[in-house]
Amino acid sequence: RRVRMAVNWSGVTPVWAMRRRNAWLRPYQARRSSGGRRRRDGESTAGTGRSWFPVGRVGKAPGVYGGGLRLAIRGTDGLTVDAGSATTRAEMHPVPISEIEAAIRNVPDFPKPGIQFKDITPVLADGRLFGGVIDHLLEGVRPGSVDKVVGIDARGFIFAAAAAVKLGAGFVPVRKKGKLPFATHEQSYDLEYGSATVAVHVDAVQAGERVLLLDDLLATGGTASAAVSLLEKLGARIVGVNFVIELGFLDGRKRLGAHPVRALVRY
Repeated sequence: RRVRMAVNWSGVTPVWAMRRRNAWLRPYQARRSSGGRRRRDGESTAGTGRSWFPVGRVGKAPGVYGGGLRLAIRGTDGLTVDAGSATTRAEMHPVPISEIEAAIRNVPDFPKPGIQFKDITPVLADGRLFGGVIDHLLEGVRPGSVDKVVGIDARGFIFAAAAAVKLGAGFVPVRKKGKLPFATHEQSYDLEYGSATVAVHVDAVQAGERVLLLDDLLATGGTASAAVSLLEKLGARIVGVNFVIELGFLDGRKRLGAHPVRALVRY
């Protein structure tokens, strides 16, 4: 397979050739077999091989900004392998929560008079802010530490699905009653006038699996507590219940028991 080599550096001396081609091709091939993930800094490049071939300054590996010598191998299928000292996009340009909060739009009297609706669509429309929200929601959570990310109908799906992809975990929807096609567990909760019911598939989470629950808003806590009850019924280990926004004056977190609760923006 033909590959193209690229070298990046922080501005001192370029490197124009590198030997031990096979030592780089083997990790590249191994990564392709496991999904083509990018090699992490500090991983071994040990191997054998005697070939030399030239490399040139083509450009930085995607998502990498400076930080020293950077080597990238790009195959004809577009997958990239890189190594060396570097700084990721998130490390160089973290999105402060204050910037996320500033982008949340307040809409008065929606969906009915007296309600101040917190509109997150401007955040979602900005790729950098959206990515920043996911980063903050997953603060302290590492790939492999969570088996499933659960999102609550409906805006919770947006954040939970993106978080699941980033963690390499499964995504589970908690939906309104009647929306799921297979056998379900159901849990009702009280509203200001009446009640509502949410449901989850009976096989969505296996007993003992580690679960992170995400939603856009924590208000009175009714929906979130119902979702927690469903997960507990399935035998899940809830490692966290995280929200983008919390309306603190409604004290909804008290309904979530001893589970760790976190919100990025609190009103």
